[in-house]
Amino acid sequence: MRADGADGRSAATRRAVGGAAPPTAEAGAADQRLGGALIGAEDPSPFELINPYATPPLLLVCDHASRTIPAALAGLGLDRQALDRHIAWDIGAAPLTRALARRLEAAAVLAGYSRLVIDVNRQPGDPQSIVESSDGTVIPGNRALGFAELAVRAETFHWPYHHVVDQAFARLRRIGPEPVLVSVHTFTPCLGGAPRPWDVGILWNHDPRLAVPLIDLLRREPGLCVGDNEPYSGRELAYTLNLHAGAAGLPNAAIEVRQDHCATETGVARWAELLAGVLTRILRMPHLHRIAEF
Repeated sequence: MRADGADGRSAATRRAVGGAAPPTAEAGAADQRLGGALIGAEDPSPFELINPYATPPLLLVCDHASRTIPAALAGLGLDRQALDRHIAWDIGAAPLTRALARRLEAAAVLAGYSRLVIDVNRQPGDPQSIVESSDGTVIPGNRALGFAELAVRAETFHWPYHHVVDQAFARLRRIGPEPVLVSVHTFTPCLGGAPRPWDVGILWNHDPRLAVPLIDLLRREPGLCVGDNEPYSGRELAYTLNLHAGAAGLPNAAIEVRQDHCATETGVARWAELLAGVLTRILRMPHLHRIAEF
């Protein structure tokens, strides 16, 4: 058994939860030192925090924002071509999240490393948290990892990111009204040889307060094919949403935009404008900003 808390987080992480100040890159320093052999002086932080003092009752998160591999992991044995693919990150999700944060003047937290290092939208220990292959590509640097290696990856990359999401969401709750959590993703147009027809999908679990209006308003847009729990289901893949908002009874949903729509600056700007307009309308709904169980 590990000597940290039952929730798997380090003591340094747990001590910082609930602090009054907005999280910063320095706030995760103690957690990063636990995995100092993995994060070098030239490597980025495990998270990027945007608009830390924002007041709108909305937190944007982007679990798969980056394709970065720390230098110590030597690209996980993959070449640049593999790391450019959707297996390493959600292509276009980071610029879309940043554009939404600007338009909505909202706080946002983006993960700093590739999902191939560790998928922060999975519980550590889940077999899909650190995969040995993805969409037909073997990940050499993830094969036959021991328990200690898995644990260090979680401590170094997973928990610092979620710690900052914790703090950012807690700050919004303290200033009120109760916030909503929106996770921004993109999906590949074709997976395993099967085309995916949706332009955008909304993923949700039990709480319909955010997801149903999102689906309804997006379906009013001419020519859009909008998926309800497509191309994935929020009832099966919503770790981040459940951890930070669902468990607290707060509204949450994931937005999945098809990656070919986010391949250019023009495409990102178009979708940021569309989604910001829809979210602005929904955030005005007074029944949204309260705790409820479903």
